[in-house]
Amino acid sequence: MKNIVYVAACALLVCTSCVTKKKYMIAENGRLEAVGRGDALKEELVNCKDEADRQTARIADLLRDTTELGRTVRNYQTMLNTNLSEQEKLNSLLQQKMNELGDREKTINELQDMINAQNNKVKALLGSVQDALLGFSSDELSVTQKNGKVYVAMSDKLLFESGSAKVDKRGKEALAKLADVLNKQNDIDVFIEGHTDNKPINTVQFKDNWDLSVIRATSVVRILTKDYGVSSLQIQPSGRGEFMPVASNETADGRSKNRRTEIIMAPKLDKLMQLLQ
Repeated sequence: MKNIVYVAACALLVCTSCVTKKKYMIAENGRLEAVGRGDALKEELVNCKDEADRQTARIADLLRDTTELGRTVRNYQTMLNTNLSEQEKLNSLLQQKMNELGDREKTINELQDMINAQNNKVKALLGSVQDALLGFSSDELSVTQKNGKVYVAMSDKLLFESGSAKVDKRGKEALAKLADVLNKQNDIDVFIEGHTDNKPINTVQFKDNWDLSVIRATSVVRILTKDYGVSSLQIQPSGRGEFMPVASNETADGRSKNRRTEIIMAPKLDKLMQLLQ
């Protein structure tokens, strides 16, 4: 009986010892796993901190880049606004110049039209004068056109006796025919110019060739205006003396050509001058 009890006690002790050691091992293993997990967690935390530092540095770099990019964008915007402003100024200036060019072209066209009209008037006037004076010889007078004017050069043989300012009958006939043309052309200016040769003259009536040329011109003007009704407002006399010869004064024939009275007719240029101003 004692032996049985002893055996049972020993068996119970052995069983109790086995259970306690097993629990210990389990607990120890759990502790070691926890320590391992803690070390791993620490390492992970360290890694996370390093990554956070890297991300923070990257964010700082991005902020710097963003700030610089923003500054660059603002500079470009300023430059763009400046360029747009300059472009607007250039466009405005270009438009102004184009308008001025258009006005100039319009003025040029108007001038050209007026010049063409003037040329047509001169041609028509030339034809009328030539037709009116058809019965006179080339020794008595000549009709020419130059510089937009019609010139009728009447010799002193046609108009005056030598050294005289009195217009004779043949000269009056020529002036009467010319007056018929002038009275139909109230939009032209008429200039009467007296010319002499270089032979000096000194008489009771004429002190010199200036006197002779001026008085001959005014004599023609009086006949045209008083006898034949040409408007005094469109006719103007002047004396040129010996200073605008058309031939040499060394010969009798040349001196004869220089002794002349020129009647110069030109369309009025009032409208043309106004346009040019």
